[in-house]
Amino acid sequence: MRQFILEKNLEKDGTVTLEGKDFKYLRQVLRVRPGDMISLRLADGSLQNSTVTKIDEKSKRIQLQVCANCGIDDGLGAGGSQSSGGQNSSAKSITRGVQAQEIQAGREKSSDGVAQIEYILLQFVPRPQKFEQIVRQSVECGVKYIVPVFGEYSEKSSIQALSGNVNKKERLERIVKEARQQSGSPVDSVVTEPMTLEQAVEFVHGGKQTAALGESSATQNSTIGFVLSERDEGSVKISEVLAKNPDVKRIAIACGSEGGISPKEVEFLCKKGLFLTVHFSVNILRCETAALYGIAAVQTAV
Repeated sequence: MRQFILEKNLEKDGTVTLEGKDFKYLRQVLRVRPGDMISLRLADGSLQNSTVTKIDEKSKRIQLQVCANCGIDDGLGAGGSQSSGGQNSSAKSITRGVQAQEIQAGREKSSDGVAQIEYILLQFVPRPQKFEQIVRQSVECGVKYIVPVFGEYSEKSSIQALSGNVNKKERLERIVKEARQQSGSPVDSVVTEPMTLEQAVEFVHGGKQTAALGESSATQNSTIGFVLSERDEGSVKISEVLAKNPDVKRIAIACGSEGGISPKEVEFLCKKGLFLTVHFSVNILRCETAALYGIAAVQTAV
């Protein structure tokens, strides 16, 4: 875990108490101990270091303190508490390798444009298990919006599984959180409500759907869309397109479901959605592979 996404506000003294699933994840999965350091991603998007100050096994609660040097005192309550006294001079990060702070600093200093561009994936609805994998990988790659699109080749059962399903929505939100924590992504990735193709195109170009999410409208001049195609007719080179558009702010990538994207849908995206077709001279890829391949290809070309 590169960072922990905090879903509640800090107390005035800079502490936060976690319980339930958060306790189970930190204690049983990551096996944190008093004195361990955790990078917290706060609700405002800022990143703060924190230290585990108290663990109460009986009440299943963990307390974190946001500060430079945190003392470790007695547990939250009687029974089952773990603690250590004195100053936290031996605090260690639970993250191995590159820290979340280093990832964010690298993005802020980036001069290649990758970190400054907002990425949108229009994913024509595949089977639920595959969609979850696509969401996880997209979040790790720093995609801002994953938009499920009702496609002509999408199975009705797959569409129904996403439509108005509260449990599915909560599961996807959990997948997003876990992927951000594992990858250290500073991008607040969102899986939107499922959309028709027309609604998805409007979303990409700053329509009503975007405004509803509090985003500023994007102009077509600063937005580029690529649709991944199995055929090479009219295919463009991503690098050449991006070289001609150095001021691009948003890049959308449309990826088909198991059956791909219908010719009618490709035509709509190109004519009305202002997308460009891209064909990769490789074998036919599964939809979950194609989405990741497409995102990587675009980010590499920026």
